Amino acid sequence: MTEIAEPIDAATVVVARDSSDGVEVLMLRRNSKIYFGGMWVFPGGRVDPGDRVDSTTVAMCDGGDGRGFHAAAIREAQEEAGIDLTSTELHHFAHWLPPAVRPKRFSTQFFLAAAPEGLDVSIDHGEIIEHHWMTPADALQRRSDGEIEIVTPTFCTLNWLRGFDSVQEACSSVQQSQCFHTHIKEVGGTDPGMVAFYAGDVSYDSLDLEADGPRRRCYMLKSSWWWEEHPGESATSQW
Repeated sequence: MTEIAEPIDAATVVVARDSSDGVEVLMLRRNSKIYFGGMWVFPGGRVDPGDRVDSTTVAMCDGGDGRGFHAAAIREAQEEAGIDLTSTELHHFAHWLPPAVRPKRFSTQFFLAAAPEGLDVSIDHGEIIEHHWMTPADALQRRSDGEIEIVTPTFCTLNWLRGFDSVQEACSSVQQSQCFHTHIKEVGGTDPGMVAFYAGDVSYDSLDLEADGPRRRCYMLKSSWWWEEHPGESATSQW
């Protein structure tokens, strides 16, 4: 039996700016030779020991020590994209934790930050090989068209952000961090894939796709991906 390791603490920061097309976010493409290779992501990475020295803490869904995540987000933005966020407010909006089914997984705190004035992105051309500013809707459409690859937390974050008309509106909406501790169900048949369930979904523990009640889940099927969240009546968002 494969031993499941403890999750690795990590931090990600969504850097956003206003444009004539609406809110845009900075997307980075990871080197194909490293973990999450080829994926388009937000700046981020694991929390280093030196990050723990920072006195800034974040509220943890599991009640754990919240030190180091804020510092790690700032450091990774600088290392991967040359962005200085030391004087920028970071809004802590989510904690993502994959299921304990893989020997390596990350417990990641997500932050949202308005892009500093006069920002000039400078990628490292090592871990990061390409960057683009994209509206959330454009990024989601590119994923649907097979032009880019993203992971579930990125998909759900983009889906959330496409509902805002400005960066200020998005930042102001963050009142507390949302927990996304994931339970997974494999789906077979003619449209295979996975469904991820989150706390608050009627089937969070049972993984029953047809159970009536509140839903908070992400479908990742061969045909399409979509987020579904409602108190018991259908109101889906599909991309």
